[in-house]
Formats: sequence, C-alpha cells, structure tokens
Amino acid sequence: MTELAAHRRTHPLPSRPIRIAAAQARAEAGDIEANAATVAAMVHDAARAGARLVVFAEKFLSGYEPDLIQADPLRCAVQPGDPRLDPVADACRETGTVAVVGAAFHEQGDLYVSALVIDANGELVTRYDKQHLFRSEREIYRQGEAGCTLQLDGWRLGLGICYDSGFPEHARAAALDGCHAYVVGALFSVGNGYHESRTWFPARALDNTCYAVLANHIGTTGGWRTCGSSAIWGPDGRPLAEAGTDQAGLITADLDPQVLRATRDSEPMLRDVHDATTGARTCCELA
Repeated sequence: MTELAAHRRTHPLPSRPIRIAAAQARAEAGDIEANAATVAAMVHDAARAGARLVVFAEKFLSGYEPDLIQADPLRCAVQPGDPRLDPVADACRETGTVAVVGAAFHEQGDLYVSALVIDANGELVTRYDKQHLFRSEREIYRQGEAGCTLQLDGWRLGLGICYDSGFPEHARAAALDGCHAYVVGALFSVGNGYHESRTWFPARALDNTCYAVLANHIGTTGGWRTCGSSAIWGPDGRPLAEAGTDQAGLITADLDPQVLRATRDSEPMLRDVHDATTGARTCCELA
C-alpha cells in the first residue's frame, strides 16, 4: 500500500514489547549464495534469541563491492524472483522471523541499494531503496523515491540505509508517519564511521523519541575497513546494546511500549512538531 502523507499521523502505541536483533558478519565479496547462507543461519540464531525481526548490513548479500556489482550485476545483485534468496526465505518461514536484508537490487536495467523485507511466511513482501546516495554511489545506483514503514505486531518500523541516517529529516519522516523505531543497515568504517554513527543514531532516536537500530559490517568490504559495533538505542538516545568491532554475531533489545510512552511524555518534541509534512512512503503490514 502506498500512502501520501500531508500531515503528521497519530498511531496507537503497540500493546506489547517486541525483540529486535541486529546482525553483523563478514560478507564474501560478490558471493550471494554464501552470504545468503550466512543470513539464513543468523535468522535461526535470532529466532533462538527470541527476536521477531533481524536486520542485516547494507548490501550484505554481495558485500558493499561497487566495482563488482557494476561490472556484473546479474551475478552480484539480486533480481526479482531470485532463487538465491530461497535459503533466507526458508529460514524466515521455519522460524517465524522477519528479516531485513541489505542487497544491491537489479531491475529493468537499473541498480538500487535496497533493504529486502522477507516476512515470517518466507515472502519477499517489499523492498526499500536508499533515498540518500553517497556521492560515489550516484554513478551506479538510482535513488529511491519513497520511504518505507513496516507494521509488525503493532509496531511501526521505519527503514533506512546508511547515509539516510545522516539526514535528520529522513528519520523525522518515519516518526511523522507514526514509526516507533528507525531500523537501518549500514556500512560505517574505521576512522570517522564510529564517531558518525554514535552521533547520528542517538540524535535520530532522541529527536523523534523512537528506538534506533543499526546493523553494520565487520571486516573489509568494497575497499572499506569497517568498524562493526552494531547497536540499538532507546527512545531517549541512550544505548541499549552494542556489538564488538570485529566479531560476528547478534545483539538484541526489547522495544517496550511503556518506555516509549514515558519517554514521549517527558520529551515532547515529536508531539510539538507543527505544520510538518512527509513525502511518499510505502507501508507494509507483516505476518
């Protein structure tokens, strides 16, 4: 369902907590089959940890790898109906877990930086295409045209990809669409990346009194030495969980509607936004 929003929407708070996982692992360059197998295994890990949804890093299915993707998109990017996603779909269906998986996506001759949403029935139900492309990405990929809100167990989850999170208006658009959490797969690198992520994500959380979730890469991908440290922040901007810099694994946190309510009562910025507008967003209700 596509929605055009001209004014802030109000949505009830969820009735119960939800557990979300952020996954980090080392991506094999250009090898979608191997990376899909890693995703499938980590979906099972997330389910054993009690997570309802697990998010993976930006373009994890191929690695970041712009040169490989541009040179051979049929091999290194996901296509519509791609059978290489079957292991991920099977894992989601077997465990009742939703996965948000980063991928380069190739459709009708165009490439996108995408987050693929596979629901608990194993269906690819929607994809979000990155709206804020980094300068070097603009030479390869098309810009996404709409935000994306997921609905899961009463929770509204706004999707972002990496550089999106550096623009306050991107998370604000999700919050104005009623989102309770901002969920992002990314590539942050050694050097300035840790500082950026630890500035942007607490700010996006507190500014919008919503949870913020980051899944990052580990190791080297596309020439970038990444900094790991996937993390989850509460709606007051305080960290709830953080992974190591180079260890594969999952972190989880319980998103609690009572915490959300108390934070929004004490920090009323979102409630006090006036005359705000949002752009087009797709909204997908998940099983």
